[in-house]
Amino acid sequence: VQLEESGRGLAQTGDALRLSCVASGDTISINVMAWHRQAPGKEREIIATITSGAGSTHYAESVKGRFTISRDKDKNTLYLQMNDLKPEDTAVYYCNAMTLQFGVGLTNYWGQGTQVTVSS
Repeated sequence: VQLEESGRGLAQTGDALRLSCVASGDTISINVMAWHRQAPGKEREIIATITSGAGSTHYAESVKGRFTISRDKDKNTLYLQMNDLKPEDTAVYYCNAMTLQFGVGLTNYWGQGTQVTVSS
C-alpha cells in the first residue's frame, strides 16, 4: 500500500483546511485508515480513525467536534476536514493505513507527512 498526502498547510486561527490522502496498491487489504499528527517536541498522536467496512469513526478529544475524517472508496481517498483551527493544531499530519492479514499480522503504512501551521 502506498499513501500520497496533499493539502494546503498554512492557516490562521479559526480557518478550515482539508487534507487528502490517496491510497494505491493493495487497497482492498486495508482494514482501518487514520490520521495522526506530531507537534514539535511531542510524540505522534492518533487523532481520527475510520474503518473500511462500516466507516465507523473515532476521534481524539483534542479534535472531536472540529475535525472530520471521511473516505471516498471509489477514489481510494481519505480526507481530514479540519475546522476552527487553533495554533495548537500546528503539527505534521500523517495518513496511516492498517492491514490485518492472516499469517502476516498487523502492518502499518504511512504517508509522507504534511506540515500544517496555524498562526494566531
